[in-house]
Amino acid sequence: MRLSLIRNLKFGPQVKELRLHLCQTGPESQGAREFVQKHYVNIKKDNPKLPILVRECSGVQPRLWTRFELGKEKSVPLTNVSADAILKMVENIK
Repeated sequence: MRLSLIRNLKFGPQVKELRLHLCQTGPESQGAREFVQKHYVNIKKDNPKLPILVRECSGVQPRLWTRFELGKEKSVPLTNVSADAILKMVENIK
């Protein structure tokens, strides 16, 4: 069921970039790592021209950044957030 929903996840032209910061080994980034493993490929297939950056850094707190038109950015913390909850956050980006 969830896979069929993610297949239709397309962002409008106002979204210019998605950036995910996470730690490669920290337990607080487990959900972010799972999100990348489960959903990155499908999101990228549906948005081939949208830059989706995954930044790994030891000890960093996980965070999702969205860059919009005119350089405006929003971020949300992902500390101890599950992969499914992150997917819902991404689905609600406007």
